[in-house]
Amino acid sequence: MRILNHQVNNTQLIDLNINILMLSLLSLPALAVMLSKPPYLKSQMNDLSTLPSLIIVDDDPLIREGLAVSFSNDFEVHQAESRVAAIDLLRELPSAPQLALIDLGLPPVPHRPDEGFHLIAELLAHSPTIKIFVLSGQDGQSNARHARALGAIDFIAKPCAPEKIKKYLHDALKVQDKAPGNKDQDAHLLGLVGQSPAMQALRSQIVMYAAIPFPVLIEGESGCGKELVASAIQKLASNPDSPFKVLNCAAIPPTLIEPTLFGYSKGAFTGATTAQSGYFEEASAGTLFLDEIGELPLELQTKLLRVLENGEYQRVGETTTRKSGARIIAATNRNLREAVRVGTFRGDLYHRLNVFSINVPPLRELGPDKLALLNHFRAYYTQQIKQPPFELLPDALQCWEQYSFPGNTRELRNVVIRLATKFPGMTVNKIQLQDEFDPLETSAYPQAGASPESIKQQLQQGNFSLDRHLREHEGQYISAAMELAAGNISEAAKLLGINRTTLHSRMDAHEKLNT
Repeated sequence: MRILNHQVNNTQLIDLNINILMLSLLSLPALAVMLSKPPYLKSQMNDLSTLPSLIIVDDDPLIREGLAVSFSNDFEVHQAESRVAAIDLLRELPSAPQLALIDLGLPPVPHRPDEGFHLIAELLAHSPTIKIFVLSGQDGQSNARHARALGAIDFIAKPCAPEKIKKYLHDALKVQDKAPGNKDQDAHLLGLVGQSPAMQALRSQIVMYAAIPFPVLIEGESGCGKELVASAIQKLASNPDSPFKVLNCAAIPPTLIEPTLFGYSKGAFTGATTAQSGYFEEASAGTLFLDEIGELPLELQTKLLRVLENGEYQRVGETTTRKSGARIIAATNRNLREAVRVGTFRGDLYHRLNVFSINVPPLRELGPDKLALLNHFRAYYTQQIKQPPFELLPDALQCWEQYSFPGNTRELRNVVIRLATKFPGMTVNKIQLQDEFDPLETSAYPQAGASPESIKQQLQQGNFSLDRHLREHEGQYISAAMELAAGNISEAAKLLGINRTTLHSRMDAHEKLNT
């Protein structure tokens, strides 16, 4: 192997030769890329600041490096080998990457997809607009569909040629994150699509609280539109042109949250060469939106409480007391009452934030609004990609209405984007549609309350197992209870109405069935 103008020790060459076969996990084109342009040859031809940013998360260094080299002319590439490393890296970057390419099988359990699934949720908590693609050898249909339901744009099975992956990434960048609404419509709907009673009640709350200068706590599941609600409150405020600062508490290292919020003096810490104002100062005459407030460290919760009580704060490194009149809007997908109970969130801060509260309903509770959102996103995205719209056949339309959309509006939007891309100007049947849905949800069809005819139809299709059907239901309820109880067996058992020993035995039985 001939390396031009670069010194490489024997160990590097031996390691490269030993691992070269691992590139088959990508494809033969990746091997050609590695041989022609090794990872230690860093291209200086591009100004990386002008390139879209991409984070690659895979525990195989050869795959990471091979893709990084292949993509070096198109993207500013960042790499991480695990979920924890990826989140740490994101918190260090000045801005979140626009794209993510992640494996499902990550340490410490690379043989299972759990870490990858958790990473999807954490990436979206860090940056709701990040476009995630899963590149994995764990390419079962259930994994692919569940990843998409969690918020991934799509699933790419290994092996896949880097050029094909690159096309997926570039195509995703062409799709804007938010559809511009009609101004006349927005004045009435506040940018919120739907006319269900729950959505009308939500708009009424927004209008009621917008003009009142007290804190508002917005609660709701991931993907349900909490940021949109906060923006609507700001638009209807007495001075909509006043400053509106946004801090995602999950997207910044705990050590940087304090100087970001309160500012710092010159010399307050290494690198503080000049004094800097913080968000409370910059939003003093406006609104400060604290997203993912449940991620705020306990020591900072105390300082935030002081500002909420009397408006007083100090820059890091200063003793001078300053005052801020910023209005606080906070949002969380966590159960803060439970966090207060277990001691991870201050009760007094919770009550200060919760002067007014808005609970954004999940999509499964919005009934016909699921069809309104289908029409809304379909009209926008088919126009954006300049393709004729797809149509859902009656059986697919019924399936759409029955599906619970566990990923809420974010999941629905991504489904529409994929359908618009895969079936331009075509009709989509039930099977094609269900391929885009989470199997943990669709496996329950027919759902409780289904008609006798639909049950008979499923039985006539053959291969039905009542035991398997009941086990799937049981497994979903156990998983949901464990998540609500934050892994506490006793609390989960109470939620399920069974004793702790019974829950243990049923969990063991499910574990054996899945291994």
